[in-house]
Amino acid sequence: MELTADYHTHTPYSHGKNTVLENALAAKKLNLKQIAVTDHGFNHMLFGLKRKKLPDLRAECTEAEKLTGVKVLMGMESNLISLDGDTDMKPDDLAAFDIYLMGIHEVLHYASFKDMYNIMMKNYAAYKFGKKPSQKVVDNTTKAYISAIKNNPIDILTHINYKCYCNLEEVAKCCADYGTYIEINTKKRHISAEELNLMASTGVKFVIDSDAHSADRVGDTKIAEELLAEADVPLEKIENIDGRLPKFRFAEYKLKNL
Repeated sequence: MELTADYHTHTPYSHGKNTVLENALAAKKLNLKQIAVTDHGFNHMLFGLKRKKLPDLRAECTEAEKLTGVKVLMGMESNLISLDGDTDMKPDDLAAFDIYLMGIHEVLHYASFKDMYNIMMKNYAAYKFGKKPSQKVVDNTTKAYISAIKNNPIDILTHINYKCYCNLEEVAKCCADYGTYIEINTKKRHISAEELNLMASTGVKFVIDSDAHSADRVGDTKIAEELLAEADVPLEKIENIDGRLPKFRFAEYKLKNL
């Protein structure tokens, strides 16, 4: 199994250590065809990308692509900020980006206190104390994920079920219906082999991403390889390996709407 592209990397525009160019150079050494720079979304209270910095980020992506020959996509790991599926990628932001990721994070400006309480606080409390979350928590998180997928042209869900809990089968079904990929994140183990098998049974497709916060982790596949060795998921369901590249819904959305 050889990675073709890594669609989840960070830079100092949020809290990554290395520049866009350094990440692209690391990708070139691994013979990757594409890389995405996907810094944390605008509503992240500590490490959020700044809208005023978008022109600078675009310039760095363009220059890195020119110097390395690796396709450098400018993206963002947006944040789920409400139970209704709102994210911090607003309609006016879409034209600035090439790829659209979304995940659940802790230290955010949520749409309301109610959203923060139900999405972050209840999930994090279950994670922190090692307790099984209530069915209501799972149902709320599932509903929020599904609403986000339906209402936004999201390409990839990042590290699903990490410090949050949803009905993976229902979310995966929605991803399969709308053309959103589920990430197998290699920074942290966020799902089990059994959970991966369950999601794969819905027909959803996956991508392997490093979630690299430093250039030395760009293209890392170790955790994914370990997980896949335990699971029964055909490699054909992973769209960014062995020369394959995903067909992203956001690119199609932009062609039709922007």
